[in-house]
Amino acid sequence: MLRKPEWLKIKLGNNPQFSVMGNLVKSQGLHTICQSGRCPNLGECWNHGTATFMIGGDICTRSCKFCNTKSGRPLPLNPDEPAKIARSIHAMGLKHAVITSVDRDDLPDYGAGHWAETIRQVKTLNPQTALEALIPDFNGNADCLNIVVATRPEIISHNMETVRRLTPKVRSAAGYERSLAVLQQIANAQIAAKSGLMVGLGETENEIYELMDDLLSAGCKLLSIGQYLQPSRKHIPVERYVHPEVFNKYKKFAYNKGFQHVESGALVRSSYRSVNYIRCDAE
Repeated sequence: MLRKPEWLKIKLGNNPQFSVMGNLVKSQGLHTICQSGRCPNLGECWNHGTATFMIGGDICTRSCKFCNTKSGRPLPLNPDEPAKIARSIHAMGLKHAVITSVDRDDLPDYGAGHWAETIRQVKTLNPQTALEALIPDFNGNADCLNIVVATRPEIISHNMETVRRLTPKVRSAAGYERSLAVLQQIANAQIAAKSGLMVGLGETENEIYELMDDLLSAGCKLLSIGQYLQPSRKHIPVERYVHPEVFNKYKKFAYNKGFQHVESGALVRSSYRSVNYIRCDAE
């Protein structure tokens, strides 16, 4: 395993707000990708009163080589979960919120109805809260995706994760073209489309720029770029640690190509500083 460089040292932090967030999530029986994904920004985000809620349970039907979320046979959906998410966002007083989910390929609608009900309840109880939905691909089913699109969150995100060549190696079921089609459908509905990319998996610089062009062609103009970190020895290994100066280079290239907002850095994750994307879209 490669030794982590100095710029990847993480400060978890533990101020009072961190404890409040942790206690609230635990008391409501909620799941966050902050915890299940072992996000390196958990301390920073929780200390600032933001979190990314994960719906559909905490067991994913897929087993991607990069992801630390548990995989296997999920439990039945919790019908109380949408209301709990809405109440928690209200209790936190969030001006913006991010919701994501595990893949639920076991369900007839791949979880789209549960997604839609969660968004509706969040918007009803929190009309002033801007919402980003970080969704799966719903197995490429356009009708299921439309169920979520119809609820019209401010931003709908779907991550490409990696470049075209590495997609079969890194993602267990999702396809490169399928993910582009998801983003295209979101953009065609006049909703801000956002995607995320991990680097350090063996991709080349030209492949990264090709991915940027593909995203723009699909109508996606919001992008996050972060360093892949191996959650455990059973996951795909890191091929290289990208220097902060290179992340700045990627960011400049993305803006020059036409992206509206880009977060690019070693510890950047999909929902990191998500309020910046929402502010950008509002402008």
